[in-house]
Amino acid sequence: MEELTIRQAQQAVDEWIRTYGVRYFSELTNMAVLTEEVGELARVIARTYGDQSFKAGEPHNLGDEMADVLWVLLCLANQTGVDLTEELRKNIAKKTERDKDRHKNNEKLTKQ
Repeated sequence: MEELTIRQAQQAVDEWIRTYGVRYFSELTNMAVLTEEVGELARVIARTYGDQSFKAGEPHNLGDEMADVLWVLLCLANQTGVDLTEELRKNIAKKTERDKDRHKNNEKLTKQ
């Protein structure tokens, strides 16, 4: 598969849902599914980078778990009419304005 922009990813998910998924789950169901997927991602991160170990046979594909989170987030964006490309642009601008000096001046981040 070729590279996808965020907008193209939203469109690809929408196409998949309409072709194979019958319809979107309700927004509330997808919020619960998103929470579940974030938990699965957290489990893999805790076992990979934290102090826990994997159970025998436990799957641990970090990228796949991240993609699951992104998938459901894209579903929610589509269902609620959110253009994530535009919202991410605005969010980056907001963070830049608000935090342009904050992290540079944070001794916790700049100390070696």
